[in-house]
Formats: sequence, structure tokens, C-alpha cells
Amino acid sequence: MLYFMIGVAVLFWAVVVWVLKRTPRAPENHILIDGSNVMFWDDHTPRIETVQDAVCLLVERGYTPNVMFDANAGYLVSERYQHDHNFAQMLGMPENQVIVVGKGVPADPFLLKAARQLDARIVTNDLFRDWAKDFPEVRNRGHLIHGGYHKGKLWLDFDGSRQRAQKHRRRKKR
Repeated sequence: MLYFMIGVAVLFWAVVVWVLKRTPRAPENHILIDGSNVMFWDDHTPRIETVQDAVCLLVERGYTPNVMFDANAGYLVSERYQHDHNFAQMLGMPENQVIVVGKGVPADPFLLKAARQLDARIVTNDLFRDWAKDFPEVRNRGHLIHGGYHKGKLWLDFDGSRQRAQKHRRRKKR
């Protein structure tokens, strides 16, 4: 068990270093996409096109997107494991902006650590409640950019106003 925990810790830091080395250091407006979450946004069905839509919208808005996937994401969209370069090709992105986390390792801490290192926001509908103690920034309005589809069009809540409005509506219903 100890060796497994040490292995996971070493793998974690190796991925963080790898992300930082693969990411250009020019003054870019980095943003991370939780690819394994975003792929389910359109009708709760995993589609790579949903992630493509998010990438295109973010690029149009002047962001440099980086996408991170869980190891099983390839099976969800193509019924087999897909490496970084496969997802990069599917998304039309440089390989250094796409990461598939290793099998059996949760992607959330890698994604959150990379966001912290890059001072980047995260496009996801995940609230990361299990990680909020170690990454309190997930509670800051606007750090997590929620989104979805409305009448076939992708929307992203960049300022957290939609999330705030939904919380307000829930309080009124009680």
C-alpha cells in the first residue's frame, strides 16, 4: 500500500511537471477544460464534438485552452484507449495542450494543481467538493466555468452569474 501511495505521488508530480513543460510560457490567457466532464454536456452522452465546441468558443474569446481527460475517456468516445496525441488530433489542437491522465489515477487533483500552477480557470460542471479543502479556490465565483447547451448552442458562464442565479432560485423555493 505504501509503494502504491508513493507511486501515485510520484506520478502526480511527474504529470504536473509535464503539464508545465508542455504548456507554452508566453503571456497567454490559459484556461483548462475538464474534457471528461464537458464531453457529457450535450444530452448527457459522451461526445468529442462537445469538447471541440468548447475549444473553439474559448479560442474565439482569446483563451489558450488545455484539455485534460480521465484515462477511460477514449473508451467513451471510440471504444478503445486514446493517448494524448489521439485526442489532440480529434480536437485539432497541439499535442502539448492535451493530457490523458494515467489509468487508475483520478484526474481531478492533476487538473486542479495545473490550474493553480497556471493561474487558470477550469471549464467544468464539476464542483470538486471532494477537493475543496486542498483547493479552496474552487469555491471562488468564476474559477469554475460551468456550461451546457441551450437550443443546440453551447453556453459558458464566464462570470459565475448563472450559477449565482440558480443558487438564489433554490433558496427562494424553500
